[in-house]
Amino acid sequence: MWWFQQGLCFLPSALVVWSAASFIFSYITAILLRHIDPLVPYISDTGTIPPERCLFGIMLNISTFLGIATVYVRYKQVYALSPGELKIARLNKAGFTLGMISCFGLCIIANFQKYTLFYMHVVGACLTFGIGAIYILVQTILSYMMQPKIFWIRVIVLLWCGSSIASMFVSSVLLYSGLYGTDLVQKLHWNPQEKGYIVHIISTISEWSLAFSFLSFFLTYIRDFQKISLRADVSLSGHNVCNTPNSFVADEHTLLIGGRL
Repeated sequence: MWWFQQGLCFLPSALVVWSAASFIFSYITAILLRHIDPLVPYISDTGTIPPERCLFGIMLNISTFLGIATVYVRYKQVYALSPGELKIARLNKAGFTLGMISCFGLCIIANFQKYTLFYMHVVGACLTFGIGAIYILVQTILSYMMQPKIFWIRVIVLLWCGSSIASMFVSSVLLYSGLYGTDLVQKLHWNPQEKGYIVHIISTISEWSLAFSFLSFFLTYIRDFQKISLRADVSLSGHNVCNTPNSFVADEHTLLIGGRL
């Protein structure tokens, strides 16, 4: 059995691979069509103009679904491993809520492009990365309480995420403060000699770094998810769909994916 066939580890694996592919494929398409500059554009700029905008949107919507599934399975894992632990249960519920909000933000990013509704796009980015960073913090705290071996790896990813957010926030505030011109939101092509180019590059590098810090965090779920499976419990109230006497009850327990949850 291959490693990605064990338990539910395909979920975080698929989330990471698919999300990275959505960035890379839209970037390559935009470059080939000369819609953006090759040197570190904003991720959102790679999904601004058709046809890459369509590719970017549909792939990120699928990433949203994979993210929701991954967050839910992580919630169920912590719940199953720590019954009766009140503090862990509260953190687990908070993490689940934060993770779902972050996934909703990703859906907003996918469907409200930067040039179409800029402010909605920014709201989506804040939900995805801002709330998502708090989700990573909560999961890191849970790791400290439950999984000391993986704790330090997640701390490193958390620091990487936090430094990327700080760098992106400062550089973006400077860039859009008006010191380097107006209507920079609509700007896709930059000249290295232009005023504000260095700040722009710092901001875009920070955004890519932030995105891949999130993907790296979900990679740390792979080993945990190898020990988890999904089961379906089917209860029948009759011999067929037309005849359902109250006295007849049959239960079917179906293993969908190997392992146990």
